[in-house]
Amino acid sequence: MEPINKTIQFGEHVKGYNIPVLNEREIRAAAGILFLIMLISILVVIFTGNFTMLKYVVTIFLTDISIRVFINPKYSPFLIIGRLMVRNQVPEYVGAPQKKFAWVIGVILSSLIFILSNVVNSYGPITALVCLICLIFLFWETAFGICLGCKFYGIFYKNKVQYCPGEICEVKDRQDIQRTSKFQIFIIFGFIAYILLIVLFFNEPFSESPDNLWDIINGTVVE
Repeated sequence: MEPINKTIQFGEHVKGYNIPVLNEREIRAAAGILFLIMLISILVVIFTGNFTMLKYVVTIFLTDISIRVFINPKYSPFLIIGRLMVRNQVPEYVGAPQKKFAWVIGVILSSLIFILSNVVNSYGPITALVCLICLIFLFWETAFGICLGCKFYGIFYKNKVQYCPGEICEVKDRQDIQRTSKFQIFIIFGFIAYILLIVLFFNEPFSESPDNLWDIINGTVVE
């Protein structure tokens, strides 16, 4: 790996790669952490009406992603935590340019939420929609390893996309283990039908409030 002397830069120079790259594994780990704390803060708003935690999380999110874009991803607190979490895993290098494009989108979205919720001190459908979009971006990154923002980069710079996660930039046929049969698709629809039947036949017993296990054991449950 080439030595890096510059503080302000985007991506790291790794031997064998002709453009700056980032480690997708630590990015995915950081996205998972951000998704979790953002989801919890939104649930707190939904169930308690308290926006305090959400305001803190939005501020932290905006600060972290701004460090990535305007200073250097290696100084992002969440990416550092992600690096520590996956330090024993082999790096999966991805092109830095498409990640920067995706994170610029993140800066725009988080800035909009920050202005509406923290500066204006308001709530409404716009804030809710932008929060939902952020959650979707984070969830797809951490659950599937798919950078939705990078997909938009590919639309504008189709011939410049290099080193995508899972080598999806390369045009090639799926391997046998990646193919989905008609029977497997049938299983998915069958499972959906199974869930609907559970809701139909078991909604009433599942809706009953649970009793204390100790009371059930002692036979002291009050009907």
